[in-house]
Amino acid sequence: MDAVTAAVTGRRAVRRFLPAAVEDETVLAILNGAARAPSGTNIQPWLVHVVTGAARERLSCAARAAAEADRFSPEYAYLPERLEEPYRSRRRKVGFDLYALYGIDRADMAARKSAMSANYDFFGAPVGLFFTMERAMALGAWLDCGMFMQNVMVLARAHGLETCPQQAWCDIGAVVHAELAIPDEHIVLSGMALGRIDPSAPENTLITERASAEEFATWHR
Repeated sequence: MDAVTAAVTGRRAVRRFLPAAVEDETVLAILNGAARAPSGTNIQPWLVHVVTGAARERLSCAARAAAEADRFSPEYAYLPERLEEPYRSRRRKVGFDLYALYGIDRADMAARKSAMSANYDFFGAPVGLFFTMERAMALGAWLDCGMFMQNVMVLARAHGLETCPQQAWCDIGAVVHAELAIPDEHIVLSGMALGRIDPSAPENTLITERASAEEFATWHR
């Protein structure tokens, strides 16, 4: 149980990876294990695109070009137009904490945009994962895919790897669809970087705060 707890509570979004390769067999082992995630009536709606090597480089190049030209094409609205408290403060804090570790002044919009664009290089990770499903699926399938993604992130740690879930890729969904030949009938839910953490990177020291169960749980007896 200690190992399970450590795998879950020690997970974090890594934002700089080492270039060391990850074997295909390791990726398959993670995905096969993650497929034990629950899904309503066992529909297993998740689909995964694994991007490495030359395909990764082509995608990153196209993504950076789109982002630099502000050619955004969101797959869906991740947040409401107006984010209320306490969610707004939580979002602002993690952003400010991360910029501080990058050494970026919060008023330096050019540097902030450059830091954001690092998403499109998978933060240096050798493997990119894209999670998709058929658009015709209803909201329950989003829950199923989220649980599958969480399994991927936790199981990666059993192989000495770390991850960063990247919804930023969904801001340029048209590029992902085009480069990976993903049909319009499928929606891109999220990207994810997968690789070995760079322990020397200051940004990888960020430990985000979490509200305690006493704050978000309501007991009914």
